[in-house]
Amino acid sequence: MKALVCNTPGEFSYINKEMPSVEEGMILLKMRRLGICGTDYHAFEGTQPFFEYPRILGHEIAAEVIEAGAGLNFKTGDLVTISPYFYCGTCIACRSGRTNCCVKIKVFGVHIDGAMQEYITVPASAIVSGEGLTVDELALIEPLAIGAHGVGLAQLNKGDNVVILGAGPIGLGTIAFAKISGAEVTVIDVNDNRLSFCSERFGIAHTINPLKTDALAQLSQITNGEMAKVVIDCTGNLKAINNAFTFLAHTGRFIMIGLQKGTIEVVHPEFHKREAVLMSSRNALPDDFAYVIDCIRKGVIKPTDFITHNVPFSEVKEKFNHLLNANESLIKALISFDE
Repeated sequence: MKALVCNTPGEFSYINKEMPSVEEGMILLKMRRLGICGTDYHAFEGTQPFFEYPRILGHEIAAEVIEAGAGLNFKTGDLVTISPYFYCGTCIACRSGRTNCCVKIKVFGVHIDGAMQEYITVPASAIVSGEGLTVDELALIEPLAIGAHGVGLAQLNKGDNVVILGAGPIGLGTIAFAKISGAEVTVIDVNDNRLSFCSERFGIAHTINPLKTDALAQLSQITNGEMAKVVIDCTGNLKAINNAFTFLAHTGRFIMIGLQKGTIEVVHPEFHKREAVLMSSRNALPDDFAYVIDCIRKGVIKPTDFITHNVPFSEVKEKFNHLLNANESLIKALISFDE
C-alpha cells in the first residue's frame, strides 16, 4: 500500500508499505477521506509543537471497516471516523475523565504515524460510528469536536458577547457552536474571504479585520463598552493572542484552542483587575464527538459547507504547497482516496 511521509519540514515523499496486521482489539480501516488541518500545515512548515520527523500526518478521518478483531461490534463496510487521541487510562487526567489531555497521550498523525496512507489500524475503542453520515461529513467531525469542546469550556450563556479570533476550519466550528449556544459572536480575522464566509453562511453581523480598522475601538462600539465576556483564540498566532487580552471584559474568560510555540505576555494588573480566567482547550472528549454528530443529524450544522478543496491522495505531495498558500480561497481541504 502507498503512504505519504513528511520526512522533514517542507519535504514529502510517497513510500510503499506492507498492509498493517490486525491484532487483538484493533480494526483495519480503508481510508476514504482525510481532512487537512492546521496541525498538518504547521508540521509541514516545521512550526508544530510536540512533533518529530519523519511522520505520516493526518487525523481527520473518514474510513471504511475492512476487518475487525474477534468480538468487536463492527462489520465490513461500516463507515466510521475515529477519536485520534490515544490515552493511557490510568494517569491523573484519565482518572478524572479528561482523556483529551492524558499525560501519555499519543495523537494519531502527531506523536505516532497517522492516516495519510491507504489503510490504517486503530484501537476499537477509538472508533466512532458514522451511521447515516457521508464520508465528507465524517472527515469533519474531529475538527468540529475541537470547536465544540472549546465552546463547552467557555460556559456560554445566551446573549454573551463572544470574540472568536480566527475563521479557519477550527474557528468556523467554534463560531457555529457559539451561535448554537445563543451567544452574540464577533469574528476577528485578517482574511476578508473568511470574514465574508462567516457573514454569508453563519449570519455573523459583526466581523473585524484588524489590518483595516481599530479592532479594540470597533469591539467597544459593538459591546457598548463592555467588551467580550469570552474570547476564544483559534489562530495559534502569538501577536493575535497577546493583543486579544484587551478585548476581555471584567470577569471574562479567555479560551485558547489555537497552539503556538512562543511566550504569552499578560499585563498582570489589567488581567488581575478583571478577575479573568485563562484556559487552554486541548483536543476533545467522546461527549463532544457525540454532540457534533447529533447536531449534524439534526441539520443545525452542515460541515460540507466548509469544504472548498478536494485533492486525490496521489496528488497531495504535488499540491500541498498550493494549499498551504491558498489563503484567499481555502476554507477546508479534503484528501480523497476514492481513486
